[in-house]
Amino acid sequence: MAVRNARPSLYISVDIEADGPIPGPYSMISFGAAVAGRQEGDAYTAADPQRRTFYRELRPISDAFVPEALAVSGLDRDRLVREGADPAAAMAEFRAWVRKVSVDAQPVMCGYPASFDWTFLYWYLMRFGGDSPFGHSGCLDMKTLYATKARVPLRAAVKGRMPRELLSRRRHTHHALDDAIEQAELMSNLMLWRP
Repeated sequence: MAVRNARPSLYISVDIEADGPIPGPYSMISFGAAVAGRQEGDAYTAADPQRRTFYRELRPISDAFVPEALAVSGLDRDRLVREGADPAAAMAEFRAWVRKVSVDAQPVMCGYPASFDWTFLYWYLMRFGGDSPFGHSGCLDMKTLYATKARVPLRAAVKGRMPRELLSRRRHTHHALDDAIEQAELMSNLMLWRP
């Protein structure tokens, strides 16, 4: 049987802000994405995470929200109701952007931790358009990547315990694009790290 050559992977850091713990009853109110880097075989090339980015603020999909969750982002919900992008239009624009930046590679969403962001992102992609450019499982959790490389338990894989050279010098602002860029730098540092 012939060995199938894998396409290169393009890692896209995604961060979302939401007004509650799960999609559906609650809304993704903003999301940002930044190209982190490209992997071909065992070679990884970091990208400038500020060069290829995507950001949208979304109109809420329900009246339900958790005030504490909403407060994290600092976004004004009343303004989003009036001015936020239609989720279907935003997801279509995002799909097109992902396909454009990853034209010759397999896009992989990465996040820290990916579980929360992937849950909302995938749900929105499927709910508003029925298609994900990442497929159903094209996500990589940076927290797990660090735990595996550092050989520490997952619960010990926290930024405060990581070597400084892995961390971005950018602040974590809870603005989805800022945080996606910050996490793109962490992703590249993790991919290139040889502990």
